[in-house]
Amino acid sequence: MRWLNERQKSKLLVETCLLAGKIMIENGSEMVRVTDTIDRISINAGAKEARAYVTLTGIIMSASPDMGSQVTAIDKRTFDLEKVSTVNDYSRQFANKKISLGEFYRRLKRIDKDILPFPFWLQLIGAFMVSSTLEIVFRSNYYDFWAAGIVGMLGWFVYSLTDKYTNIRFLNEFIAAICIGFVSIFLIRARIAVSADDLIIGGLMPLVPGVPITNAVRDVLSGNLVSGPSRGIEAIMSACALGFGVSMAIKILG
Repeated sequence: MRWLNERQKSKLLVETCLLAGKIMIENGSEMVRVTDTIDRISINAGAKEARAYVTLTGIIMSASPDMGSQVTAIDKRTFDLEKVSTVNDYSRQFANKKISLGEFYRRLKRIDKDILPFPFWLQLIGAFMVSSTLEIVFRSNYYDFWAAGIVGMLGWFVYSLTDKYTNIRFLNEFIAAICIGFVSIFLIRARIAVSADDLIIGGLMPLVPGVPITNAVRDVLSGNLVSGPSRGIEAIMSACALGFGVSMAIKILG
């Protein structure tokens, strides 16, 4: 009976670590943080011989040498650093014996319901602020402040709408970039703004893959030569989709 309880505990530990790692990778965490979190959970649970192999597309883990390994696949990747922070908070609470392993697992299962994304109207305001303020920082163009914010809002709206109804990677960036290019050129021809280049640069700022590029560099510097280049290629593909979309808009409208 004791052996059965230990085996059940090991199984719960593996499932908890896999779920914690999956949530973190899906929401933009770097591999070093994921590996460190899984190792700390295992040590605090008393499984000092636990081993985990973390990649961008999956996690392989075993609680002990005499148990088989389990695998979880990472099918989607987005960015919600609040969930990453919450998983780390739960891990610290488990390390301080404030919650049990079972409670830890139950909280992870509820994390998508407990932590909801920001309201869409607030996302649009955020896109407006990013596009308009960076227009000034990068280009020092105060005249196009409001126009750049509107272009950024429209680009984020199209990006979110396309992402909601399609499952094709990088298509949302491509379509959003085309719309940003069209609207920017239209505002110039309507004499509402003075620089199409500045509007395009400001409008693209909310869509630039800054977090993937940062995580790719950090993974490479930490010695992870699998996930680092993978993230880098993903970021380059996203940037290319944005560039191709703007180029098509300029080619069509001139």
